[in-house]
Amino acid sequence: MNNTFNINRFGLLLKRQWLDFGKIYLISLVVLLGIVVGLYSYSIPSPLKSNNFDYDGDLDMRFRYGLFLMLGFIFISVVASSYFALLGQKSRAILELMTPASVFEKFLAGVVYTAIISLFSYLLIFYLTDLAFVKYLNGHLDAFKGLSPNNAIVKPVETINYQVFNDEGYRKYCSYFFAFPFLITSVFLLGSVYFNRFHYIKTALSVMVFTGLASYLVVKLSMWLMEGKVANHHNFRKEDRDWILLIVLLVTSIITLIIWTITYIRLKEKEV
Repeated sequence: MNNTFNINRFGLLLKRQWLDFGKIYLISLVVLLGIVVGLYSYSIPSPLKSNNFDYDGDLDMRFRYGLFLMLGFIFISVVASSYFALLGQKSRAILELMTPASVFEKFLAGVVYTAIISLFSYLLIFYLTDLAFVKYLNGHLDAFKGLSPNNAIVKPVETINYQVFNDEGYRKYCSYFFAFPFLITSVFLLGSVYFNRFHYIKTALSVMVFTGLASYLVVKLSMWLMEGKVANHHNFRKEDRDWILLIVLLVTSIITLIIWTITYIRLKEKEV
């Protein structure tokens, strides 16, 4: 089959993939929702707790940021790691490879499901859960009267979405780290094609080894370049920080595209 793109054939491929991948995906969404609701229920402020306020005297909702990042990484990486897992099973791999679609269309379908739909689903579930708990807390602010420091008025809780998009600093960092979720999904999608068994574990171990080795080489290279030189302490300007963040965005975007390219080549080799 010619390795071309046909929109009608691609649409049929997405529907077919949903029949196999969609069931597991929907189950994972239900599990994700249960985990988010459970951790929110455990972590939100409660009149029964003794430490309900942050340093600013507001109801302490700081747990949301760590929870968002940790669960987000686990969810999108697990989804990406399981997408091409059937290629590791010889009986199922033959059926998958004989699907009437080009290699590029199969690869693109994998990107759509793992990098776009999974990320959008996670953001939607987390946002709706956060919104529900925020509305619940704001409807029961009277329960916290007298518990705040210096008996101050308890201010309404803001959603995590509102805090991020109404703060210039948050918006800037989100824009510069925009490519990181796609980098994560690209790495684990490659792992699902490259490894035949234990895709997630092997990919995670490979990432840890590569990250550790890269960090070691960067530190050693920095020490070698700075050896014998006098340190010049100067103020870290805002322009310097912006340039560093821009480099981070460019590097993560380029690496993501490279890994997607390798995934496509590896998938093409499997068909051969």
